[in-house]
Amino acid sequence: MRLTAKQITWLKVALHLAAFLPFVWLFYAANQGLFSADPAKDIQHFTGRMALKLLLATLLITPLARYAKQPLLIRTRRLLGVWCFVWASIHLTSYSLLELGINNIGLLGKELVTRPYLMLGIVSWIILLALAVTSTQSAQRKLGKRWQKLHNCVYLVAILAPIHYLWSVKILSPQPLLYALGAFILLALRYKKFRQWWR
Repeated sequence: MRLTAKQITWLKVALHLAAFLPFVWLFYAANQGLFSADPAKDIQHFTGRMALKLLLATLLITPLARYAKQPLLIRTRRLLGVWCFVWASIHLTSYSLLELGINNIGLLGKELVTRPYLMLGIVSWIILLALAVTSTQSAQRKLGKRWQKLHNCVYLVAILAPIHYLWSVKILSPQPLLYALGAFILLALRYKKFRQWWR
C-alpha cells in the first residue's frame, strides 16, 4: 500500500522532530555536565555525527522510494538535506568557537593548512550551503538543468564527509567505519547512474 499525501505530511513532522530534538538534548547535556572531561570534543563529534546521519538519510530516500514503490517519499528528501546543512553548520560553529575560541576565529585558515581533514570538512560544508540555498522550487525553476547538476554534488559530500570523520579521529574505531560503509553502500546503489556518467 502506497503512502498518502497526509501520511507524508505526518512523516515530515516526525522527521523535523527527529532532527531537532537532538539539539535540545545537546543543550541539556552541556548544561548538566553529561559529557566527558573534554566536552568541546564531544560536542564537535556529536554535531558532526548528526550531520552525517542526516546526509545518509537524505541519500537513502531515493533508493527507498524506488525499491519500496513509495514515490511520495521523495517529498521528505529536501527537509532532510536542509537539516543536514543545519547540523553541519552547528558542527563548524562548535569547532570554531570551542576549539579556537571566539577571539581566534582568524586561526581557522591556519588550521586548514596544518590539518588537511578540516579542508575536506569545509569543502563539504560549502557544497551543502550551495545545495541548501538552491533547495527551493523557485531556485530549481531558475537553474533548470543546472539545478540537477549542482545537486549531484551531494555525492561528492558523501565521499568527503566520511573521510573527514575517519581522518579526524585519533584512534580508529568502528563508528566512523560504519558511516563510511553506509555512504559506500548508498553510493553503490547508484552505480547505474555513475556508469552512465562515465560513458
